[in-house]
Amino acid sequence: MEAIAPTRKTKWQTQRPPHRATPARAPAQAHRHDRQAWSVLAVSTLAFTVCFMVWMMFGIIGIPIKKMLDLNATQFGLLTAMPVLTGSLVRVPLGIWTDRFGGRIVMAVLMAVTVPAIWVMGYATEYWHFLTIGLFVGLAGGSFSVGTPYVARWFPKERQGMAMGIYGAGNSGAAVNKFVAPVILVAFGWAAVPHAYAAIMLGALVLFWLFSHSDPAHLVPSNVRFSDQLKALKDPRVLKYCQYYSIVFGGYVALSLWMVQYYVGEYGLDIRVAALLAACFSLPGGVLRAIGGWLSDKYGAHSVTWWVLWVCWICLFLLSYPQTDFTVLTTEGSTRFHLGLNVYAFTALMFVLGIAMAFGKASVFKYISDDYPGNIGAISGIVGLAGGLGGFILPILFGVLLDWTGIRSSAFMLLYGVVWVSLIWMYFTEVRRTDVLNSHGGHSDVQPAAR
Repeated sequence: MEAIAPTRKTKWQTQRPPHRATPARAPAQAHRHDRQAWSVLAVSTLAFTVCFMVWMMFGIIGIPIKKMLDLNATQFGLLTAMPVLTGSLVRVPLGIWTDRFGGRIVMAVLMAVTVPAIWVMGYATEYWHFLTIGLFVGLAGGSFSVGTPYVARWFPKERQGMAMGIYGAGNSGAAVNKFVAPVILVAFGWAAVPHAYAAIMLGALVLFWLFSHSDPAHLVPSNVRFSDQLKALKDPRVLKYCQYYSIVFGGYVALSLWMVQYYVGEYGLDIRVAALLAACFSLPGGVLRAIGGWLSDKYGAHSVTWWVLWVCWICLFLLSYPQTDFTVLTTEGSTRFHLGLNVYAFTALMFVLGIAMAFGKASVFKYISDDYPGNIGAISGIVGLAGGLGGFILPILFGVLLDWTGIRSSAFMLLYGVVWVSLIWMYFTEVRRTDVLNSHGGHSDVQPAAR
């Protein structure tokens, strides 16, 4: 985080959530509040898991649709990315509405709106049908910026990283999609997948409404204006967190959409086997986010994010190398060598990359809860927008690079370059300044990169 604090803080920067300043609750009231908090966390995580599963639906059904419509790699990338676009664009207003109206009502309305669009998807026949309906299905992706401030405000500051990490584990919906969708697809055809998902979304909506709760103390007071919340866009720290999140979340979304067809094309696997192996990336990339939240609470957002980026850099460097055959002239004649990752080494690296991204997603939002405790909804919406736009743009660029170069690993080459940008930015804004600031006895909320 930036070393020098602004000399003048706006209302939303200095304000703490109202309920934090209230007197201690009576034991019975405190017990009831804790019970409600865990109920909210559990049912919100379930809702987010289902929303994310729907959001990633094209990662599976897009493969038979690609064959049916004879799409090239770029068109396939646009198809898979279209739901991600709307799911990203709505994150800022949804985060602000969550601050104003409460997460319970906003989440319920959002889930209800997506059900008809998911159902209609099963009847699409033309490419433009899928693109248009995908925009409405993509609204489910906005659920992240609703649930993050909603669950965080039910817990004290020292446990918010854990709470947001558990909620963020709903990213594992990408892995659930890879377990569920191929089975339905093979048994009943691709059109049955959106019909089944519409029913699942409706059931999750009912459970969410029955077991979630509201607390008026969690709402942003009426004297905080819409324009005050949007002033965060001028904060360079917010822009930096957007860059980090475009890697750990945007990259995760893009790869979750891209990996099944990558396995099918690169290694010639059946779609069910390919989906199972792709889940080795998606599952830890979602579930282990809770551990990333705990680590961020204990060691600080900076330390966790710094090491996450280095692990991503190493994995992407190895994943970037394409399958290569080359001939070497020796004293005994020509010798041919093959260099490239087999399916087992590739899957192992993807597994490690998924873990790193899971930790990074949690640590970035720990930055937010530390720096903007009274405005989590708006800030998480802005940062979530950046991550979501990364998840939208990257699959399209993966397709463009594949059509242009014919090299499938070019997707990892692109991500490798983007990670370099984040590492350099973090070094000059956080790592390089840390020791100097501490040596002068000044206060800094940046944790040392090495312990």
